[in-house]
Amino acid sequence: MKKLFVYTREPIDNVLYDPRLAYSCHLALEDANGKFVALNHNSGVLFALATENEDGSLNPKCLKAPYIFKLKNGEYGVMAVRTGAEGEEEAASKGAVVCFKSPDLIRYKELGLLTVGTEIVEKVTCVYNEEEDAYIVRFQDYTNKWFEGKCKDLPDGKSLGEGTLAKGQFQNDSSIALYDVKFIGSESKKLEMDASSIDTIEGAVASQVLKIPEKVADRLMKKLMPPEQVGISFPKKVSAKSEEELSKIYAVAKYSDSTTANKKVEWDLSEVDFTKKGEYSITGKVVQKDFVFPIALNRADPCITKWNGKWYFIATHDADHEHTMYIRESDTMEGLKEAKEHLILDSDTYEDIGGLLWAPEFHVIEGRLYLFHACTPGEFFYEESRIRVLKEGGNPICKEDWSKPEKILRKDGTPLCEEGKVISLDMTCFFHEGDYYVIWSQRQFLPKDLGAWLYIAKLDPKNPRMLLTDPIVLSKPDYGWANNHTFVDEGPFALDRGDKLYITFSAAAVDTSYVVSYLEIEKGKDLLNPANWRKNNYPILTSRSVPGEFGTGHNAYVEDEDGNIWNTYHARPGVDGVRSSGVRRVHFDIDDAPVLDLTAQMDLKEELRNVQTVLVVD
Repeated sequence: MKKLFVYTREPIDNVLYDPRLAYSCHLALEDANGKFVALNHNSGVLFALATENEDGSLNPKCLKAPYIFKLKNGEYGVMAVRTGAEGEEEAASKGAVVCFKSPDLIRYKELGLLTVGTEIVEKVTCVYNEEEDAYIVRFQDYTNKWFEGKCKDLPDGKSLGEGTLAKGQFQNDSSIALYDVKFIGSESKKLEMDASSIDTIEGAVASQVLKIPEKVADRLMKKLMPPEQVGISFPKKVSAKSEEELSKIYAVAKYSDSTTANKKVEWDLSEVDFTKKGEYSITGKVVQKDFVFPIALNRADPCITKWNGKWYFIATHDADHEHTMYIRESDTMEGLKEAKEHLILDSDTYEDIGGLLWAPEFHVIEGRLYLFHACTPGEFFYEESRIRVLKEGGNPICKEDWSKPEKILRKDGTPLCEEGKVISLDMTCFFHEGDYYVIWSQRQFLPKDLGAWLYIAKLDPKNPRMLLTDPIVLSKPDYGWANNHTFVDEGPFALDRGDKLYITFSAAAVDTSYVVSYLEIEKGKDLLNPANWRKNNYPILTSRSVPGEFGTGHNAYVEDEDGNIWNTYHARPGVDGVRSSGVRRVHFDIDDAPVLDLTAQMDLKEELRNVQTVLVVD
């Protein structure tokens, strides 16, 4: 068994660690020296859902005093005190606690509120009693009085799909309540822990220590700690007829989370003659593309693609307040770092495009290269998604070879959004199981600002400015990390992996609070049914993920010639730094989910780069 420390955190400030981040459930595991090690960069892993008003606006929520217990089916339950957005008491949760369930303490589903009393609750504990087939719930109210009650079942969460907003009875009351409630004393229930074992965790507010099975603890470590390279392997003997053939045989890097990744090897072939049969003992060094952050200052929302044998880079141009759009071209992906920039669009070329040229993305649709981006004739409230196509045989770096940006339209030919009231941006496109889809961010400002939501629809590949289906709401900024400083879900991008499709997206404001999380769906399921999607409860890339990179977000993916997936993203090189582009290899964890915080130094260690083999030339 392993000890697990459950806690929330003290907020630092609105820059480094906001209340909407601090008031969430954090986890730490005890190491071999008896010290607790914070998981997930000392960031929360369980957040409370916002509640939704009749007009669609959101009421952000947080939690405190989380308590983990075993459910009667063997899974885990969590009870916590639900609070307002800044950790304050909230009337909607008076006399109640919020409940969750989890199979592994990584994935959580909110079940709703459980009524326990009539006063504001400060702390709660729970244990399942097999003899009574009931949960024994103890809670402390604001007067420090402790009570005990029972319930046969927890809220069923039927109106709460994973990653969906709390609605209906869960917003202000609950149909589930304790029975046999009785007063049990005024003494505070002490946590059984050695305070010295947690004093190294910044800002920790202790809630509980419990023991969990080694298997569960191992999975927590592998999912919530960034992996690092621990070994390298290469076959003892290989056959190849040429240097090119040999270059297609990869070394295998091994990582601390039991995953692997293929790595290219540069060999010393000075003693090898591929025209003569024989065996040669050779040595080599594992190599990987090197992209030291940042690769481009004042460039946000970056995207890289390969087209007709060349590599192209495009991004939002922050240096001139988003009035121009440039493309870089190179024969190699690494060459994009120093490649010349070519202007392909500015705010003076077309009468109906005045600026705010945002988030350009390359996409190939039925063999043609398209460029999706957002722009406005002038005012911010007229920002909308548009599409351009490269003419047949055209050169991507030639401004004249791109068509005029056209508005994306609904299936009936009407505008996607009502101009001056609703904006659209960050549209991405992908092919999935026979159809093309687009996902974008859309925000209603009038008559009331509802925040930015993600929408999905099928796209007509014969006329890619037209949707084939009505827009469907896919995600709203319902967690604290997504409604931090502002209510925003944006920057979606598809990543097809194994038996799942992932849509990573960015959330919160474009300052240090900017983060990345994801939605996932199993292959074969209807993408236009929101119930088929699961939203991750916590962000996988934040200002705490990689030292020196703040406000990480708006990422896109590209595959290189060796089959590696690369994440292009922007971050700030310092709290007050400008948005700048970065590139980092995407790793995949034990569930084949994307890992975006594996730094180059942890991905490939200098002392683990050397390999050797016997080359058979035949």
